[in-house]
Amino acid sequence: MLNSILLFLYFASLITVEAFTGPIKHAPTTCQKVTTAQFMAPRFDKREQRWFPSAKEEASEAYGPVGSLIRQGPKAFFARITNAEEYEQGVYKMMAQNGWDRLEAQGNMDAFLENPQDWMFQKAAEKKGAPKYDYGKANTSPKQIILTVTWAGIVVFLFSKVFITNVLNDGSTASSIYGI
Repeated sequence: MLNSILLFLYFASLITVEAFTGPIKHAPTTCQKVTTAQFMAPRFDKREQRWFPSAKEEASEAYGPVGSLIRQGPKAFFARITNAEEYEQGVYKMMAQNGWDRLEAQGNMDAFLENPQDWMFQKAAEKKGAPKYDYGKANTSPKQIILTVTWAGIVVFLFSKVFITNVLNDGSTASSIYGI
């Protein structure tokens, strides 16, 4: 019974519902639209059905996969790791269609991969006059990173304690999880 409750609580903690969380907090916007004199958009090759960067700067990442993990969490991180080519194509397409620089396009791609409905809702709100949310700089304050790492450490510790006790020891020492 205790195992079932613990497993239920673990899986319930993995589910996040962000669509009904109330007003969206906005990070200060520092990204500016890049003019065509400063930025050549990626081009689309119809024959190969792929996007290609127009300049070397467009081909280099604004931040690596760990940056995706910090900004938007594990969904965006694993999507980026497992589908690297599709991720790059999506970033190039966002750069070309919206005139964004690499950082802004990557941030938006990560946000889209994490929760497409909330990302589309935010973009629709921005078109109606809401403040622009800077996904490229989201969750990158030192305070936020420290809090995230601390909570991740606590969750991993508790999960490992429960896993070792209940799965590897067949629950024979179930009372030991309370003696943390």
